[in-house]
Amino acid sequence: MKPSLTVPLLAAAVLAGSGAAAATPVDLELVLAADGSGSIDEGEMRLQRQGYADAVTNARVLDAILSGIYGRIAIAYVEWGGPRSQHTIVDWTLIEDEASARAFAEALTAAPRAAVGWNSISGAIDYAARLIEENDYEGIRRVIDVSADSSHSGGRPVTAARDDAVAAGITINGLVVASRDGSMPGPDAPALEAHFRREVIGGPGAFAMTADDRTGFARAILEKLLLEIAGSPPSGIRSASVPPAPDR
Repeated sequence: MKPSLTVPLLAAAVLAGSGAAAATPVDLELVLAADGSGSIDEGEMRLQRQGYADAVTNARVLDAILSGIYGRIAIAYVEWGGPRSQHTIVDWTLIEDEASARAFAEALTAAPRAAVGWNSISGAIDYAARLIEENDYEGIRRVIDVSADSSHSGGRPVTAARDDAVAAGITINGLVVASRDGSMPGPDAPALEAHFRREVIGGPGAFAMTADDRTGFARAILEKLLLEIAGSPPSGIRSASVPPAPDR
C-alpha cells in the first residue's frame, strides 16, 4: 500500500459522493414541451406562451407549489418541431415563490422563436426525457407535459419514445390543442385526442386534456398544471375536455 495515495483517493471519493448528493430535492421536475412546429403562426405562438406564463404565476399554482413536501418545483420550457428541432426556450428554473415564477414567465414571453419543421412528438419526448435525466434536481415525480395541435409525424415511433420515458420513471401527460384563437375544434379534434390517449401519454396517473376554444386553452393550461403539481389526474379519467372558465 502507498499511504501517500490514500488521502487523494479518499478526497476524490468524498467529492464524488458529495457531487452525487448535490441534486436539489423538489416535489416535481416538469418539462413543458410545447408545439412550436410550422402549424403554429406568430399570433398563436404568443397566445400559447402567454397562457403558460399566466398559469405559472397564477396564485392557485403558487399555492399548490408551496403546499408540497419541499415547497418547490423545477420547470423547463421546450418548443419542438421536426425530428431535429427541439429547443430549450427557458432552462431549468426553481419555482418556489412569486418572484421565481415571475422571472420564469418573463423569460418565456421574451425569448425568440426557434423550432422548425413538423410535429415530431417522439423527438419532443426524447429531448425532454434527456433534460430530466441530466438536470441538477431530484424530484419526487418527473413529468413531461406535451402539447400539440396535430398528430405525430417524423422521427422514430412515438410509442417507442413514450415507452422509454415511462421505463425511466417519467410520466407523460398531453394537452390536445384544438384551438388557441377562439374558433371551435375541427372534425379531427376527437381523432387527435384518441391519438394522444393511445400513443402519447403514459406512466402513473397519465392523462390528456383538450382545449377547444380560447377560454378553454387558457383554462386547460392552468388546470393541467394544477393537476400535475398535485400529482393526481382528473377523477382518474385519462382524457377530459375543459369547459370555459366561469366568471369570477
